[in-house]
Amino acid sequence: MDFTPTEEQLAASALAAEVFGDLSTPERLAALGTSADAGLWKALCAAGLLGAVAETGLLGLVLMLEEQGRTTAQVPFAASCVYGLLAIGAHGSAEQRARLLPGLRDGTEVATGAFAGGARAGGPRVTATAAARLRGCVPVVPWLCGATLLLVPDVHRRLWLVRVAAPGVRVEPVATTAPWSAGRLTLDDAPAEPLGAVPGTRDGHDAADACAGPYAGARADAHEDVLATARTAFAGLQAGVCAGALARAVAHTATREQFGRPLAANQGVQLRAADAYMDTEAIRVTAYEAAWRRDAGLDAVPHALTAAWWASEAGKRVVHTGQHLHGGIGADLDHPAHRHFLWGRQLDAYLGAGAELLEELGALLTKEPQP
Repeated sequence: MDFTPTEEQLAASALAAEVFGDLSTPERLAALGTSADAGLWKALCAAGLLGAVAETGLLGLVLMLEEQGRTTAQVPFAASCVYGLLAIGAHGSAEQRARLLPGLRDGTEVATGAFAGGARAGGPRVTATAAARLRGCVPVVPWLCGATLLLVPDVHRRLWLVRVAAPGVRVEPVATTAPWSAGRLTLDDAPAEPLGAVPGTRDGHDAADACAGPYAGARADAHEDVLATARTAFAGLQAGVCAGALARAVAHTATREQFGRPLAANQGVQLRAADAYMDTEAIRVTAYEAAWRRDAGLDAVPHALTAAWWASEAGKRVVHTGQHLHGGIGADLDHPAHRHFLWGRQLDAYLGAGAELLEELGALLTKEPQP
């Protein structure tokens, strides 16, 4: 396997780094509160970065999300690309792709995923009726307050598209560790359409009839693919968050002096920073592998779980180290280092506890035939 990015992927990553670096400044982030950065979102769309995801693939998206993570830019880039562009592009019907992808590419549509366990297998809480109506509740959905389109799995792991503005959809803002404009989603007979074509129907449009059949909604493997894609993408975002946290810690310890010499001269500081660097690289390489395998059409589900585990467990260690190496400054809620800490912990929660991920990975591997 070769993780070397293509010229197109590198160009997209460099452009993303420029846009995020120029616009996602600590001063601008402090003024946003919990809101998404509308100006930055417009800049990303104008630069064509959302539309580039179709050409650069999941690995290209991971590279761009790394740049977002370095600055903790407050936009729903990962969510809209994973649960909108990539999900509909891979599993939507021809009509759904023609109708929805243009808006997702230019940013006029913003998608997110209403998965009960976040980017985990978590317990589903949504049921679908024979009339293609959804009922249930998802306590926390990232970037929900600014979304226009939802991807919602039901108890049978079928995927449904729901308009946020549709009747029967209620959104209540909720606070999360990181300012992700999250919300609580309640569905009360909300109208929905299945993602993708349904056997016995025309491109999945006859939802009322399709729901009565055994294969209603999207295929089960669509749910598996979207979940693996989300885990990989958010692991890439965590790699960027960790890299940004470590870069700030290194810059601080190199200039901050204690007893007449820089903090970075102390062996204990060097060892903590080295461990954090190795953890960050582990997150990055496992995310790259999972993304590369999906782009190559290979099975990436166990590799996405591995990337999620590293992003959850190691990511938590790195952002704690970043804050610790800042000393008392790291406890300042307004300091940029603290923002990386909050994002790292939020991604840890969204991806799931390490023990949960290992249990799921073990169950998956024991079902696979051994070579």
